[in-house]
Amino acid sequence: IITSLVFLLMIVTFPISGWFALKIVPAYERMIIFRLGRIRAPQGPGMVLLLPFIDHWQRVDLRTRAFNVPPCKLTSKDGAVISMGADVQFRVWDPVLSVMMVKDLITATRMTAQNAMTKTLVKKSLREIQVEKLRIGEQLLLEINDMTKSWGLEVDRVELSMEAVLQPPRENLTGPLATVPPMPRLEGLDGTIQQLAAHFFSNTLALAGSGTGAPEAADSVEMVNEVEPPTTPLLATASSARRKPSADELLSAVEPVLSEALVNQVGASYQVDITLPSGARSTYFIDLSSGSGRAGHGVPESSPDVVLEVAEKDLQDLFLGDLRPLSAYMSGKLQVKGDLHLALKLEELVKALK
Repeated sequence: IITSLVFLLMIVTFPISGWFALKIVPAYERMIIFRLGRIRAPQGPGMVLLLPFIDHWQRVDLRTRAFNVPPCKLTSKDGAVISMGADVQFRVWDPVLSVMMVKDLITATRMTAQNAMTKTLVKKSLREIQVEKLRIGEQLLLEINDMTKSWGLEVDRVELSMEAVLQPPRENLTGPLATVPPMPRLEGLDGTIQQLAAHFFSNTLALAGSGTGAPEAADSVEMVNEVEPPTTPLLATASSARRKPSADELLSAVEPVLSEALVNQVGASYQVDITLPSGARSTYFIDLSSGSGRAGHGVPESSPDVVLEVAEKDLQDLFLGDLRPLSAYMSGKLQVKGDLHLALKLEELVKALK
């Protein structure tokens, strides 16, 4: 009935309505139309009729496009630290899937390519990377396509580019220490996630592993500043307490550390939906968008910038420092609705709690 009424309205107002309802689609594009929320078959090339008020449309470019993976620091199997990037060419083969399955196609593909590149290169020595660059690119091409084919996207070429060798390989590195060296404050993550975390938090984190490779070096991560005495943390670590604090106790620990400085660093409000062990859900808010910040039960007064969904156990690990926000997100323990960059700024709150 609605469609018929709109057609009738177009006929009555023709030719004025034709100026807005007729669109020209070139041969290298397809138009995806949602009519009353339901997707239709791709339209084009040629002239396409759009019904005003009930049709929403999006153009999809079928031509080959390219993007670059920004250079990031990687540690190879033999201990060399390199800055490696990549150039990726891709094209859309199914315009419907490219619209339905992923919101930002280039960003999602860039993250997928970066993750695959990191996981592959940390398992190879510097010489293998330099000599087998083309073969590694072909291997990455297959791995990326396996992950992106469900998005209606096909990667045509992956070309690695080495920006610089920041640290030469350590010749005497053998045994278990030949893997990626642990990074300060990221010891709980595997090697791949450490490399991604180093890229995201490059302003505050640096790659470790400058020692001689003695087995005792892995136990020397926790250090106390000899100049400045350590302060007592607001939350006890998991190793020093038999029972982890509940969600209410975590909230009580958050309130004293809220400050204008923390608000200036974060500048966002969060709604945290916590799943309790009993299966019930509890909602809290942490407002770091204005003033000195606020925290409490329920939802924030204004619409939150980010909605987080997490189990109570994982929330405890996050606030106690046993789990990083980036690692929680990539492992699926932390569900984010909103800006991922703002969600990862919870790291500043965790630092304040320490």
